[in-house]
Amino acid sequence: MALTSDDARRIADYARIAVDEGDLGQLADYLNNMMETLAPIKEFDLEGVEPTFHPIGDLTNVMREDEPGKSLPIELALKNAPQTSDRYFRVPTILGGQE
Repeated sequence: MALTSDDARRIADYARIAVDEGDLGQLADYLNNMMETLAPIKEFDLEGVEPTFHPIGDLTNVMREDEPGKSLPIELALKNAPQTSDRYFRVPTILGGQE
């Protein structure tokens, strides 16, 4: 079943994509080509296969204490900086304030 320009319009509206009327035919062709490319997936035997909603399964965030680690000495970290101010990197202001 090929998608029509009306189908493409509804899909674009659903996805909130602005598409000119003249481009709907091209979008429908693109979507039909994509569906044709994915058609071989229908040939897989998926009987009894549970759907997955996340490719990694039951992935959860692992939180640990934030512990300081080994760092560079300040002198070495600032060695190649174009500008410094005491112990800090000096960078241009981005908020339009005083330097």
